[in-house]
Amino acid sequence: MRKKKKSLVFIITLLIMCFGIGYAYLTTTLSINGVTDVDANNWDVYFDNANVTTGSVTGDQVIEAPTITSDTEVEFHVRLKEPGEFYEFTIDAKNDGTIDAMIDSITKKVNGGTTIPAYLRYDVTYQDGQSIENKHMLAAESLETLKIRVEYRTDINPSDLPTSAQSLTLSFDVEYVQADENAGPRILYSFILASTNPIHVGDTIPASGDDSYNYLVSSDPSVVGARYEFFSKHYMSGTIIQKNSLIFYYNNVAYELLGGDSGASYERNKQVVNNMVTALGIDFNCNDYSNSYSCRSTVYNGLNNWYFDVYDDGRVSISKGSFYVEISADGSSQTDDMS
Repeated sequence: MRKKKKSLVFIITLLIMCFGIGYAYLTTTLSINGVTDVDANNWDVYFDNANVTTGSVTGDQVIEAPTITSDTEVEFHVRLKEPGEFYEFTIDAKNDGTIDAMIDSITKKVNGGTTIPAYLRYDVTYQDGQSIENKHMLAAESLETLKIRVEYRTDINPSDLPTSAQSLTLSFDVEYVQADENAGPRILYSFILASTNPIHVGDTIPASGDDSYNYLVSSDPSVVGARYEFFSKHYMSGTIIQKNSLIFYYNNVAYELLGGDSGASYERNKQVVNNMVTALGIDFNCNDYSNSYSCRSTVYNGLNNWYFDVYDDGRVSISKGSFYVEISADGSSQTDDMS
């Protein structure tokens, strides 16, 4: 039913009686004229291209493979019989529209609640393992590949095992909205293992196969930490380097020295260096100078020749023997084998 509207009209009668000489009005008209052309736009964010990962359960344990039931919904149904079994697949979140999108909310539930049973691992991440977070941008005409994994855990106590068969309803909702000024691309990491050229903030990460660099793109320092104790880390938006730092990886723990911050991270880096020294368990000589802090192993041989240095101008460096990694004051990264 249409709402009724009532209008109040005021009628004012103004009577001006002029006597004597009349005056002409003084007038100026200011005009702004323009034409605005508005381009056509469309909003088109949807799921596409589901692929099951090798090693997932197969056969009659897959009751329903990942199926895109509508552009924005995916369904699957699997049976995990024993600890260690898993089911994993990837799916593309695509933006084929002309408007940038961003994540506005994320909801993960099991049986309608947020508590996940101790025997189950249920993860939804980007394909490289990085967490999906609010404000991550999905730019127009781009895609992000998501990874969904459900696993019957092995790292549990016998008391955590279900005593009867369970049927669990899993849900994961990601809401995309039009991007605003708070949106930003997710940050990827590239780990530079060795390079013959400095790597600067603002540079494009070198192309795969460039003989001047040996690097990996990942969100997990353990990917290279298993083979290299320290290396430089580069935060990338797309393929452009935004920030450089150093990683010291020891006993499955990554210690990060932030470089190129013009002294803003000096006290923090000093603490990280001391944490490194404690982790190594080697006798170190640490000194606090007027503009730097240095910890050096007191046993100078091939095994224990460690140097950790941080400077109040933003420089940080780590060396062991002849191998040396530094972030300079301007934020550039350099790795060098001084042998």
